[in-house]
Amino acid sequence: MKTLKTLAKYSRREGIPLSDRAAHARALSRRPYPPGVHGPKGFGRMTDYGKQLREKQKAKRIYGLNERQFRNLFRSAVAKRGNSGETLVQFLETRLDNTVYRLGLVKTRAAARQAVSHAHISVNGKRLNIPSYHVQTGDVIAIRENKREKGNWKQVVELLKNKKDVPSWLALDAETISGKVTGIPAGTELQQPFDSKLIIEFYSRQ
Repeated sequence: MKTLKTLAKYSRREGIPLSDRAAHARALSRRPYPPGVHGPKGFGRMTDYGKQLREKQKAKRIYGLNERQFRNLFRSAVAKRGNSGETLVQFLETRLDNTVYRLGLVKTRAAARQAVSHAHISVNGKRLNIPSYHVQTGDVIAIRENKREKGNWKQVVELLKNKKDVPSWLALDAETISGKVTGIPAGTELQQPFDSKLIIEFYSRQ
């Protein structure tokens, strides 16, 4: 798992906060240029390849994926009929770890990935510890009952009662610390702080 300091550094490198944590926005505000000895000169001019690479790196770092995982998602996206860029974002958003994060059960994607990996999460009543699992319409995601009274989960119910930014493709039940997948991300919910079209172009040229 990346440290907060490392993620703040990545935020500066990409020119955008890579998580909702205030520390990353502050790091970028204090030093709005890339890290390193040449940083203060700014981001400079980039080739088309450089722009594509940076968009790919942004997406990878936002969702916490390695190169192999991300490339596999690209291959799945281009193999599916339709807009490959939009499909790529849908695949990223419907990963189980991201869904747990979007429901507000945890504060960061890294924490969501850890919760899933440690088998704290169930899907349709069954334990599932695969962060890359893609949720489907109708799936019910919940904190496993034997975990709800342990650790930080005891405070989650109160936090969820005030959560108002749940995506339209998810339905949150704060009382049971669970959520249901009611559809797939579409429209404005596919808008991310990176250009998925440039990511498709990056991999397509290789």
